[in-house]
Amino acid sequence: MAERTNTKEDIKLTRGHLKIFFGYAVGVGKTYSMLQAAHAAKKRGVDVVVGYTEVHSRPDTEKLIDGLEVLDVKKIEYGNTTFDEFDLDAALKRKPELILVDELAHMNIPGSRHLKRYQDIREMLKAGIDVYTTVNVQHIESLNDLVTSVTGVVVEERIPDHIFDDADQVELVDIEPKELIERLEAGKIFNKSQTQQALDHFFNIHNLVALREIALRRCADRINKISEIVKRDSTQDYYTGEHILVCISSSPTNAKIIRTAARMASAFKGKMTALYIETPETSLMSIEDKKQLRANMQLATSLGAKIETVYGDDVAFQISEFARLSTVSRIVVGRSHSKKKYFFSKPSLVEQLTNYAPNLDIYIIPVKGVSKYQERKINNKENINFLDLLKSIMLLVLSTLVGYVFYMLGFSEANIITVYILGVLLIAVVTTQRIYSIVSSIVSVLVFNFFFTVPRYTFNAYDPGYPVTFLIMFIAAFITSSLASKIKQNAKHSSQTAYRTKILLDTNQLLQKEKDKQGIITVTCHQLVKLLDKDIVFYLVENDNLLEPIVFEAETEGPCEDYLSESEQAVAVWVYRNNKHAGMTTSTFDNAKCLYLAVRMNETVYGVVGIHLLEPLDAFENSVVLSIFGEAALALENEKAIREKSEADVIAKNEQLRANLLRSISHDLRTPLTSISGNAGILLNNEETLNKEKRQRLYSDIYDDSLWLINLVENLLSVTRIEDKTMQLNMSAELIDEVINEALSHINRKSNEHIITFKQDGEFLMAKMEARLIVQVIINLVDNAIKYTPSGSKISIHTYKFHDSVVVDIADNGPGIPAEMKSRIFEMFYTASNQKIADSRRSLGLGLALCKSIINAHGGEIEILDNQPKGALFRFTLPIEEVLIHE
Repeated sequence: MAERTNTKEDIKLTRGHLKIFFGYAVGVGKTYSMLQAAHAAKKRGVDVVVGYTEVHSRPDTEKLIDGLEVLDVKKIEYGNTTFDEFDLDAALKRKPELILVDELAHMNIPGSRHLKRYQDIREMLKAGIDVYTTVNVQHIESLNDLVTSVTGVVVEERIPDHIFDDADQVELVDIEPKELIERLEAGKIFNKSQTQQALDHFFNIHNLVALREIALRRCADRINKISEIVKRDSTQDYYTGEHILVCISSSPTNAKIIRTAARMASAFKGKMTALYIETPETSLMSIEDKKQLRANMQLATSLGAKIETVYGDDVAFQISEFARLSTVSRIVVGRSHSKKKYFFSKPSLVEQLTNYAPNLDIYIIPVKGVSKYQERKINNKENINFLDLLKSIMLLVLSTLVGYVFYMLGFSEANIITVYILGVLLIAVVTTQRIYSIVSSIVSVLVFNFFFTVPRYTFNAYDPGYPVTFLIMFIAAFITSSLASKIKQNAKHSSQTAYRTKILLDTNQLLQKEKDKQGIITVTCHQLVKLLDKDIVFYLVENDNLLEPIVFEAETEGPCEDYLSESEQAVAVWVYRNNKHAGMTTSTFDNAKCLYLAVRMNETVYGVVGIHLLEPLDAFENSVVLSIFGEAALALENEKAIREKSEADVIAKNEQLRANLLRSISHDLRTPLTSISGNAGILLNNEETLNKEKRQRLYSDIYDDSLWLINLVENLLSVTRIEDKTMQLNMSAELIDEVINEALSHINRKSNEHIITFKQDGEFLMAKMEARLIVQVIINLVDNAIKYTPSGSKISIHTYKFHDSVVVDIADNGPGIPAEMKSRIFEMFYTASNQKIADSRRSLGLGLALCKSIINAHGGEIEILDNQPKGALFRFTLPIEEVLIHE
């Protein structure tokens, strides 16, 4: 049975519904309202369960829990403390119609399946469970900076905007700020020790009014988005054309820029792209900067941005070119507060962008802390590579020796300076870090001064022009080495890009050649190993389950037992069931050894791939990996379609065979059966009145009809066994003349009305066959000749040897077979009717088709020819079996 592909409509019908009780501050009554709604749902007959609530010792709220089923919390030990957490597995096992889970933005304790509670809720929604939950305005990601600027408090627990926007229902729980402060002062929100502190800081009237306004505006924005979606779906030409580009960096302040761009994209109802410019210095980035860069990329993704990466040392030019080619309408960048230097300072990024893209709207977001971050980055220390140090010293020594030879030969100082510049250039090429070429530029000037200027072997210089010479020499060496380093970095990056692109192209070409699942899996995983040089684990989906993992090992990796454990396989199963990424470098099962990704086409998952990673993939690698997965999924989808089409063709063929068989049987069996029953009835009722001659004729007719039926049944059984490939051939060496004589003894009685002759060339002809089936072939061919030739016709059988085959010719001198029928004569259910032959109606068209199937199963051939001077000749061949004579 073909697998059923879930459509988006099916998923919407089976997916649970999310309702968010939304407020602007703690204490407005979100949990209270949620519990009231739960009681109302229970009265309607809904199966309601409380999964997790935070009542904060509020009596009125605690009373509302009474009468509702409450799940036990999950105890998780972290450090020296035991924490209570929502038990996701217990909720999925219980699977109520509606579950209440407080604090949507809560961050789970390490060791939980997911990093954030909203991910727990998303999994329950996919399982078909409706969820009620709560959240405050300060927990929405894009509003974080805005709330921080109002309250001065940085909120760490946040949810992506799309979680809020995609909720099926949002209920704003709102009270006046003054009433909220009164509740706080009455001790209904916090205990007395916390109340005064809250009033002095967060819960002042200014903050609460501002937060309430933000919450109201956010609810209005959500309604506007829903309206725009409806408008877009109902109007085919609806398109705003706005494309916001935000630049990503490893700066901690970049998060504010991303959130601002997200709010802008939302306001303009456009799409957002987050662009990262990879420069030669990217490889020297510290671990902290890499983590921050990944965090900023994840933030941009959570806010709906598409991540793109380009390479180049001119950041402003790369941004402007990407914006031009991608039809970007607005660019969002950050502004540094660092002071501009007046000497040797290049224009700022904003100034360069303005020059490169004067027609684009550029939005500059002021941020703090950039200068401090830049200094930390510049002060990154590089480890000393002793091999590079040795190469630099040797090249400087070699340059000095060559310079000394030039000096002895009387060459000018300009030639010697050129030798040192060449030496510095070579150092920049053969070393891995730029510092060696910079230091070599300085050292080369000093060495030249020491060995080749007067007075020699000192660092003094009498000629007043020497300082200028030294400066020019240093600048030339420095520029040359810098350009060489950049060219080497660009060449290295271009080589990596070309290699990755080639792997992607090769994957596409190799997958097109594969026709089965195993070949597709092997190609995909081998290409991933080549790309990443990491072990790959593949789980194939079969009958809605994952099969045993197939491991493809990289040469540089060690033993792989640790990521074939039950816990690792459990992560792969979760990825298959939820169609999400999980494992290493993600926020779900982040303690796993591998990163697990689904090989999917739309909502259909064909397999799960585990990649053994020690650190996250970079943006370009991730893009190539996802492209390979897409190619693999498409190949598996095509393989599935071809397989299903083949199965459908077989079913259709069998159905057609059954229909033809039933139609032919119902038509052609009626005559002999009617004849048998009629003749038998005459004999039973009139036996005494019939003379001997009439009785004998009736007996003969019954006998002939019964033989015809027996032969028909034999043909039907043989055709069935051959078509479903259940017939087993027991081949042995047989004398062909004995087989023919056996067949002639079973020819029907009407053979007496024809002249049948048999001739064999040679004394012994043995063929490899199953005698029973070849007897049936000869019977069918001779019966066919008897049936389609008039009485008195001659039928001859001739056997002879031809090369490595025994040839059997069965010929008649009847009317023959027209040329247009010869191409179809061996087709099943095809009959060549001839009005001159009385019994031509008695044929299902199985005899000749069966002959062809039997002869082909023996490795022989059968054909129809014209007999000379007239008639038809059927010729078939069988493999010859040589007779061994032992002396």
